[in-house]
Amino acid sequence: MSVKDLNVIRQEIDQVDQELVALLEKRMALVSQVAAYKRATGKPILDTNREDAVLQKAASRVEDKAFEQTIVNTFADIMKNSRDYQAKQLDNDLA
Repeated sequence: MSVKDLNVIRQEIDQVDQELVALLEKRMALVSQVAAYKRATGKPILDTNREDAVLQKAASRVEDKAFEQTIVNTFADIMKNSRDYQAKQLDNDLA
């Protein structure tokens, strides 16, 4: 088995990062819609049942189980940042 050149690996990471940014932007646009819904209905930002379900679903989709905990942690971070964004959106509406 040959070892890839570090620059080639980094180029591949850069490509994946580009795809991730586009997907995260799509996700955040949906999070904005969630914030608007919660604002309109008075629902709380944190829904632990939903977050638990998302984390379980993410774990079940990981094929290489060596990556499972890291990927689940990443999803937990994404959701925390999404909650923070929602809170800022709701705070801006109140200001």
